[in-house]
Amino acid sequence: MHHLRRQFSHVGRLLQQSKLTATSEIEMSHFNQLASTWWDVNGPQRILHKMNLLRMDFINDTIKSHLKLNKGVTDPEEQIYIPPFNVDNVLPKEIADRINGEQEIRRQQLWQQLKLDALDIGCGGGILSESLARLPVVNRVKGIDLSTEVLEVARQHKKLDPMVREKLTYELKAVEDLDPNTEQYDVVTMFEMLEHVNYPAEVLKAALRHVKPGGWIFISTINRDLISWFTTIFMGEHILKIVPLGTHTYDKYINEKELEKWVEDGHENSDLGDLRKQFEVAGSKGCVYLPCYGWKFTDNVEVGNYFMALKRRD
Repeated sequence: MHHLRRQFSHVGRLLQQSKLTATSEIEMSHFNQLASTWWDVNGPQRILHKMNLLRMDFINDTIKSHLKLNKGVTDPEEQIYIPPFNVDNVLPKEIADRINGEQEIRRQQLWQQLKLDALDIGCGGGILSESLARLPVVNRVKGIDLSTEVLEVARQHKKLDPMVREKLTYELKAVEDLDPNTEQYDVVTMFEMLEHVNYPAEVLKAALRHVKPGGWIFISTINRDLISWFTTIFMGEHILKIVPLGTHTYDKYINEKELEKWVEDGHENSDLGDLRKQFEVAGSKGCVYLPCYGWKFTDNVEVGNYFMALKRRD
């Protein structure tokens, strides 16, 4: 409980002295030193490049699975049949396949009609930002970070791809410095970030203000357990050296249940200004890095790395 209070607490006047999204000077120096190798897929950031595949799968699959297939369709003849049970377990295969097929066709139609605005908080050198910008369903992407060195790398790298030049912008800015009245997004991402900031609860609160009604915030971070320490710090940094030494700080890891409870506590908060009341945990998924294979999703969200999606009510 002590860690929970320290990490997810109101920090009052201390926040006036530093940015919510600021890491320690040691960690900031560490990331600045990595700037020149950020886009080397075989270099110090190679594990992030590999993880990016799962990031995009998680975002795409989560949004697609929550599309309302009959939204705005008033004609019963045009509505897709959505049974309140798993058709694969109840109906003959031929009928189940037809129902699933019709749903998937409508889902793809709705997916292709999307025009999403995205905000990538703690974008680093732009690995995720560029991937988001390449999606046809994404209209524009803004990446923000507090490291001048890695942002310069991101700006230079985007020039190499004409597909993302006009859709992608970067700013040296903290999330709390964005105007919530004008900076509203369908998708907000904070991947591999919360385990590096000093006040994750305040960062999350600031991020929630920039999610449009019906929009999403996607998070990935690391559970605080022995296995996580063993895999990410002992093996990843010291033995296998697939992660640069000093990348992680064990005490800053956040358990999946802690993050989930933080959202739920907002529903019980009497403060009408607490945006957590408008968000629900729409899904979470564990993941693990396997040497010689890469990243793989797991069904255990309480061990190692995990992804979480929060959806704001319409």
